[in-house]
Amino acid sequence: MKLLTYIEAGVEKVGVLSQDESCVFSIEEIGLKYQDMNELIEKMTPEEKQDLESYAMKNQGVPREKIQLEAPIPNPKQDIICLGINYMAHAIESAKYKKEAFGGERPYAVYFSKRVNRSVADNGIIPRYEALVDSLDYEVELAVVIGKDAKNVTEAEAFDYVFGYTMINDVSARNVQTRHKQWYFGKSLDGFLPMGPYLVTEDEFNRPPVLHISSKVNGELRQNASTDLLIFGISHVIAELSQGMTLKAGTIIAMGTPAGVGMGMDPPRFLQSGDEVICNIENIGTLTNYVR
Repeated sequence: MKLLTYIEAGVEKVGVLSQDESCVFSIEEIGLKYQDMNELIEKMTPEEKQDLESYAMKNQGVPREKIQLEAPIPNPKQDIICLGINYMAHAIESAKYKKEAFGGERPYAVYFSKRVNRSVADNGIIPRYEALVDSLDYEVELAVVIGKDAKNVTEAEAFDYVFGYTMINDVSARNVQTRHKQWYFGKSLDGFLPMGPYLVTEDEFNRPPVLHISSKVNGELRQNASTDLLIFGISHVIAELSQGMTLKAGTIIAMGTPAGVGMGMDPPRFLQSGDEVICNIENIGTLTNYVR
């Protein structure tokens, strides 16, 4: 089931995409009163989920072209938890770009956080920040959304705590990221988290999901990989993090990006005003954004 946040007649709503993906209906049509996607993730019951799935099979509702799509989770409840250097080929290209920032052995997962003022929707704008950023980069990533509070979870239990999956573009200011010797500021500028187009429920995927993941810049294929190449997988990450922290319902974990980012090219090729960035993950959809 593909869930979405959208605007219809000036009102932000939470909805479900019909099975044939031609139209959208609001959760209010079956009597659900959740204010936003965060509340739905935290409180939706299995019975309500089943009702939504049944309704979506009717292929009825507002035509897709008549709504304005927003990011599925416009205002995440907390900073995004991100994994760095979680595909081996990306680790190699990153170290080539700046060894002191990205090189070295990493027997454990690299975690960092990314602040989000508001997520950017499909067809939204990635701000250029020309006075601050001279090396704007893209990173397509699979994002895991936690569905219930997770504490001391085992790897065998981990997927029972996943509500679903979406896609993000972990936009990065490389000069800011490396200058400050940590990644938070260079990853967290306003507009640096395109997300979407949908939040797809976990039951639509294998455990673990093995999905084609790619990105294009101005039509040129840049990243082209599969999520089975993750160094640290989803169950490992959920289990490891939950030993020391409570992963609250609605927590978003971005699983890292494959090789092919701008800084990994020779010479590096960073985003410029006017560029089109298209990210795609199998079974989740396509996320298109424009640099301005």
